[in-house]
Parts: sequence; structure tokens; C-alpha cells
Amino acid sequence: MPNFPLLTLSRYYFLEMKIVARNNKAFHDYEVLDKVEAGIMLTGAEVKSIRGGRLNLLDSYAFCSHGEMYINHLHISPYERVGFNVPEPYRRRKLLLHRKQIDYLCAEVERKQLTLVPLSVYFKEQWIKIELGLCRGRKKYDKRQKIAEQESKKRISQLMNRK
Repeated sequence: MPNFPLLTLSRYYFLEMKIVARNNKAFHDYEVLDKVEAGIMLTGAEVKSIRGGRLNLLDSYAFCSHGEMYINHLHISPYERVGFNVPEPYRRRKLLLHRKQIDYLCAEVERKQLTLVPLSVYFKEQWIKIELGLCRGRKKYDKRQKIAEQESKKRISQLMNRK
């Protein structure tokens, strides 16, 4: 820890990056070409629910609409202690990106027929960030080939550890 006065030490509390959810199926089903970090617009109850780990990334995807990026089918379970205004768990949420990033991602998705898939959700300092992957879908034989490569690497590492 740096030698700073006590008032600024509280700032370093949030420097760790805590991963809340990871989409492991995306790495199996897609070939990740590029990664982008984006902010996400949430309500207070959704943030509290995410802090509790009640988030599911499966079947979610990002898309471009009228020059803005949104994420669809991101399931955030409702917070138990919220009052009357409970947000819908599968609602469409806006992603916070720079204009150049939005233009680049929209052009790549349309031109190369790619998909924007959320790879992970994490806390960066006190902000919730989502890591988007610009992905190309894998064929069935590509998935088998990747599994075979992983198994061979695993066997080689086990043999090396024995010696």
C-alpha cells in the first residue's frame, strides 16, 4: 500500500476488479476476435442485486439501434427489498460506449456478420462494467477441434508435472 494520508486510502479500496459473472459458454460457442469494455445503465435495485451475484449472462447479446448500443436478455434477478417499482429482469439495457467505439462495432457487425456477446460482468472501482466480445460463431467441427486441443494440452502438462 502506498504511503498516503488516511483520507486517500479509502480510494484504494475499490481498485480490485471483482468478477461477478463470466460467460464460459461464449468461449466454447464463439471465436472471440476483439474485446471491448462498456458501462451499463442500471437502476439502484439492479446494482444491489448484481452485488449479490444474482445475474445470468446466458443467451444475452448486444445490438446496435439508431446509433446506440443495447444489451438484450441479460437476466438480473429482482432485489427482494425493493418497493413498488420493480424493473423487469429481462429488460433492454443501454450500454455506455464512446461514439467511435459504437460506430466501429456496428460497422463490424453489419459488414462481417459478427455477433456482440457479453463475456463477463465485473466491478471496476465502484462501477459495473461489462466486457463485450466481437465474435464469430463456431461450427460443430471447430468446437470438436478446440476440445481435442485443450485435452492434448492438458495431457502434456500432466506428463510434464510428473517428471
